[in-house]
Amino acid sequence: MTASGTFGYGLEYADFVPLEELGGIIVKGTTLQPRQGNDYPRMAETPQGMLNCVGLQNKGVDYFCEHIYPKIKDIQTNFIVNVSGNSPQTYAECAQRLASLENIPAIELNISCPNVKQGGMAFGVTCEGAASVVRAVRKVYPKTLIVKLSPNVTDIVSIARTCEDEGADCVSLINTLLGMAVDIEHRKPLLSIRTGGLSGPAVKPVALRMVYDVTHAVKIPVIGLGGIMTAKDAIEFLMCGATAIQVGTANFIDPGVTIKIRDGINDWLDHHGCASVDEIIGAIG
Repeated sequence: MTASGTFGYGLEYADFVPLEELGGIIVKGTTLQPRQGNDYPRMAETPQGMLNCVGLQNKGVDYFCEHIYPKIKDIQTNFIVNVSGNSPQTYAECAQRLASLENIPAIELNISCPNVKQGGMAFGVTCEGAASVVRAVRKVYPKTLIVKLSPNVTDIVSIARTCEDEGADCVSLINTLLGMAVDIEHRKPLLSIRTGGLSGPAVKPVALRMVYDVTHAVKIPVIGLGGIMTAKDAIEFLMCGATAIQVGTANFIDPGVTIKIRDGINDWLDHHGCASVDEIIGAIG
């Protein structure tokens, strides 16, 4: 699949990638109300990665339902909407509006968003915060519920278990790591709000460790992401226990990379005499 925030609504990549060949497209973060996002600059390159503080710029869930959904509903792949909010109620209301869309089989909750009632602390950094969002959404959303976990925590396993207990069907991890870059000539941060989310190859070792730990702690499926640039990277996540993967930052470098990674996995399986990818999922024990 393609990761949220790196592939737009999918339509932007249709000239470069046969969308029907993708396992799924996680569309850009969607909120109840339109958001302008943060001031520029909001992206910066770093060694082996990039920082972003886009700030969930989008036109809101009603715009998605009325203008985007009609354009994507007949494309033969799985469109999954990444849902964000600033309270359990706004998450739930956004999810409820998406539930009525027949050809959207799942949503992915971004619980790395700031909780306005707790001084901006992200929902996903505490078990209580994560539980409050998943519980509220589960009450109103009957389809597949994926929860995207923040890596900016001490114990991601406990938060994954909490999401499972509250009714999540699946977890995806990791979201971006909090980072910073400095312009030494102008003596100021490179990003407008100082910090942003770090993605790309630099985060892969952290992501692999967290995916491995979570897959050994929960019974629900785990989607792995974080620095996947090649088929080898994807296979590492599968061997750590992920049953699916998302490709994010690599899409900015090569729009067709997800298809290449899929084909590379198949070639590796054939070369090693594997009849199915199931033979390598969790292979490292």
